[in-house]
Amino acid sequence: MQQDGPSRTERARASEATLARMSAEVRAGLLAHPLPSLPCKYFYDDRGSALFDEITRLPEYYQTRTEETILARIAGEVVDLVRPRELIELGSGTGRKIRLVLDATRARGVLERCTLLDISEGVLAGSVEALAAAYPGLEVRGVVGDFVEDLAALGPGGGRLALFFAGTLGNLHPDDVPAFLRSLARRLAPGDGFLVGLDLVKDERRLHDAYNDRAGVTAEFNRNILHVVNRALGADFVPEAWEHVAFYDRERAWIEMRLRATRDMQVRVAAAGLAREFRTGDEIRTELSCKYTRESFGARVAGTGLRIERWFTDPDSLFASALLRREP
Repeated sequence: MQQDGPSRTERARASEATLARMSAEVRAGLLAHPLPSLPCKYFYDDRGSALFDEITRLPEYYQTRTEETILARIAGEVVDLVRPRELIELGSGTGRKIRLVLDATRARGVLERCTLLDISEGVLAGSVEALAAAYPGLEVRGVVGDFVEDLAALGPGGGRLALFFAGTLGNLHPDDVPAFLRSLARRLAPGDGFLVGLDLVKDERRLHDAYNDRAGVTAEFNRNILHVVNRALGADFVPEAWEHVAFYDRERAWIEMRLRATRDMQVRVAAAGLAREFRTGDEIRTELSCKYTRESFGARVAGTGLRIERWFTDPDSLFASALLRREP
């Protein structure tokens, strides 16, 4: 790993390797048939992270405020059950929700260190510095990486509570969730905990509104992925020529976000050695956001080395926080 000194952040892999992986993933996604795609992790440069933070404050976006209400209620109970010496947050972003758990651990005097893992280096460095200042004496480090590919950078478990907020697990295809959970379980010791936020199946209109806000922030967030690809890979997407599309697939229980071409165009991605034509109406899938029930999530947990120990939700069953434990 490469150490960045006083910023207390490190990279899970060299920047050249990260760029090569991005180039390969973008090329494979845009050549996919019948529906091209882009990995949703590339939403999150500094601008994308700021746009997502704005989304979390929109009236239509119930997820964040609901999860924060649940966490405020359960943080003490979770800390008492796990007694963690280390907190790990995957996809940490601005590090906003982890403070509810940090406050509970500080009140009990059990925590020694905190690690944040996020793909956006700029946002991560700011979060690490802010938490280090807010919690004197706590060892805080940041790892720049992908929560699917770079979990090994976390090192071995033992007295660890991993956190995965915001329903971000739903961005993984359901078929990929068991492999992710098995990989995470290898970074936990028996008895270690994993607290994960899950957006639940609910009224379709409420889901639709959350991803099609009237202010158009989600649309800008969606198009931002094209800005990221342009800058990182020398592409020539015209983001303004793509419109935001988000819809609920009832059969698969997921929201799907896409970008739809508003005119014919040819796009080149220099670093990926790719040129591709798009016709008016062609779409690129940019995100899945899977919605769960306790039963459907439990089916994904089975056989991963983790088990569901507690299931917390709000009175309207909009969102859940599930505490999993590493099995012996």
